[in-house]
Amino acid sequence: MATEKKDIRAYSLIELQDFFVAKGDKAFRGKQVYQWLWNKGIHQFDGMTNLSKETRAFLEEHFTINHIAVDQQQRSSDGTIKNAVKLFDGRVVESVLIPVKDRTTACVSSQVGCSLDCKFCATAKLARMRNLNPDEIFDQVVAIDQQSKAYFNRPLSNIVFMGMGEPLMNYKNVLSAIDKITAPSGLGMSPRRITLSTSGLPKLIKKMADDEVQFNLAVSLHTAIQATREQIMPFAEKFPLEDLLASLKYWFEKTGKRVTYEYVVWKGINDNIEHIRALVNFCRQVPSKVNLIEYNAIGDDDFKQADPVIIDQYIEYLTAAHITATIRRSRGKDIDAACGQLANKNQENT
Repeated sequence: MATEKKDIRAYSLIELQDFFVAKGDKAFRGKQVYQWLWNKGIHQFDGMTNLSKETRAFLEEHFTINHIAVDQQQRSSDGTIKNAVKLFDGRVVESVLIPVKDRTTACVSSQVGCSLDCKFCATAKLARMRNLNPDEIFDQVVAIDQQSKAYFNRPLSNIVFMGMGEPLMNYKNVLSAIDKITAPSGLGMSPRRITLSTSGLPKLIKKMADDEVQFNLAVSLHTAIQATREQIMPFAEKFPLEDLLASLKYWFEKTGKRVTYEYVVWKGINDNIEHIRALVNFCRQVPSKVNLIEYNAIGDDDFKQADPVIIDQYIEYLTAAHITATIRRSRGKDIDAACGQLANKNQENT
């Protein structure tokens, strides 16, 4: 009976070196393979040209590389590119390349579906099927970097974990992927150009701080009133705002990095002075800035974009309190690639 091949990217550098030594080869052979996998993003053993044909054939016989494939690509009128990314087991997630004048940003997914239940997000309507492996997250970045070079003649400059899934519910794999992306032996990208966005899981935010991560933190807040937060993000009942705030204070004390709050204003939900004042007070508790995000409809009449005058009022109050606030215009709305819209509409995902 044939033994199922193991994905070679599940091995660490030390494990690869030990493997080659055990088979009578040199340890540096493992380092060569590791560089092909993580520094150059090679998906075929035949592409490892500094290895002998015999070594490549041996690797082909005993291992596999479970890489992703961009199964479908859509381009927005504003230049945004949405990818339907097919995984080795046939599951599909979506990733997005977002170009602006001076940079290109990769928005990557961390789960197939999502573990949480935010009512305003299309991804949350999908059941969580599984976590992505570190290499599947890594491959999304490599693919978007290639697209950025091909379509915009410049390499990828930023990464945001704002695609499908809650990154902190896939903690180990997400941090492992970021290690590969930032390591000199990997893609060598600065962690300062990476932002992890979470819906707000206090214990795991504290764990990140204890793990001394170097990337940036964004929190999908949307309201600083607990009752409203539970209404639109039911999971928040188990993670009250006071616990979230305590974890963010801890984050700043340990890392020195201010927090970015992502905040959508909806008509009839958080478009009043009570919510504005609550947000200002929340922001005053820990160094932070606010991104007011344009709402992107997902076919739910309970959520409608607030009137522009309310957005201006948010900006006015935040600015008066010396809190940095910006309005983030959505991109890729015409192809359902904007924030909160990723839901595999063009793929059967069962």
